[in-house]
Amino acid sequence: MTDRLYYDDAYRTRFEARVVERGDEGRRLYLDHSAFYPTSGGQPHDLGTLAGVAVTDVVDEDDRVAHLMAAPVIADVVEGVVDWERRWDHMQQHTGQHLVSAVCADRFGWETVSVHFGPESSTVDLAVESIAPATVAELERLANAAVTENHPVTVGYEDAATAVGLRKPSDRAGSLRIVTIAGMDRSACGGTHVRATGEIGPIVLRRTEKVRKTTRIEFLCGARAIARVRADYELLARMANGLSCSIDELGGIVAAQGDQLRALENERKRLDEEVSATRARDRYAALTPDADGVRRLVEFRAQGKVDEVRTMALAFAALPKAVYVAAVAAPPAILVAASDDSGVDAGRALKAALGTLGGRGGGSPRLAQGTVPDAAALDVVISALVSPVESPRA
Repeated sequence: MTDRLYYDDAYRTRFEARVVERGDEGRRLYLDHSAFYPTSGGQPHDLGTLAGVAVTDVVDEDDRVAHLMAAPVIADVVEGVVDWERRWDHMQQHTGQHLVSAVCADRFGWETVSVHFGPESSTVDLAVESIAPATVAELERLANAAVTENHPVTVGYEDAATAVGLRKPSDRAGSLRIVTIAGMDRSACGGTHVRATGEIGPIVLRRTEKVRKTTRIEFLCGARAIARVRADYELLARMANGLSCSIDELGGIVAAQGDQLRALENERKRLDEEVSATRARDRYAALTPDADGVRRLVEFRAQGKVDEVRTMALAFAALPKAVYVAAVAAPPAILVAASDDSGVDAGRALKAALGTLGGRGGGSPRLAQGTVPDAAALDVVISALVSPVESPRA
């Protein structure tokens, strides 16, 4: 059994221990005691060194802890050094999560369903289907107020049968390790924590996401929060500099430019439709109707996307007894449009033509598109779609 030093002193980063078992040719060590925290309860494992060799992973194996090493260790007695910067970061995030969950439960009645601690940010899933942005801001304010009140954070042990006042009941029997934020929270937890809420540092709540019937909130604490706020500021500063304005003016200017861009895009679409309608009429007039009175036009492009000719296709198919086909060689794709009175069901005709070639696609009777395995298959598809064909290559 491994005596876990971090249970009683999360600030201890140096220790000496005896190797009681080794495996994987000295790359897997078991010690009589260890300050290395293994991945557990959602909290990532510690890193550091044993006998000067890098610890790459720490695994919880019930009553003992396995240390996975970057190279074999042959010494029977080793000095362990825990990466303090990583440990401290995890302590801030984990204690910050306890505090946020406590505020959620006490002030809003939201139970914490699950927690995930990530390398850059962490998330907490709450038993509420949605949270308004203003409420997220209020939650953030209350959490940071509790940070500045510097509530003591202590660790104790109680029997599961008699432990009361836990924020979330534990399903474990026997002795429970209980982390207490004075006046705020009592939780059964095996993680590493700071000594007082003031050491959590600032708490920043960011995006929210609906996950089934819960709401997931992304949060950052301490040094992570400061780094993220700094990165956000620098991004906003670059954007403001590019627009020759201050950060405070950025929101209004971006909104105005967005409105302007949408207006210009609408105007571009209107002009594109006008140009396509004129071009379609000219091409239509130059074509000779077939025996059924249908005018058929095929246009080729060496490269691009068939979506780019959609406006032209719709304009041509708006004319009487008209069928339009656009083919793109790279990547090989095809689009078909047909007028209501043409006697052609574009979706059904294209699907049938593609079926024998391993192509994919379909659509409505008036407009359909698809892809083929290679450019050589385009001629086969076109032949199946239109006959006779007038096909000036563009």
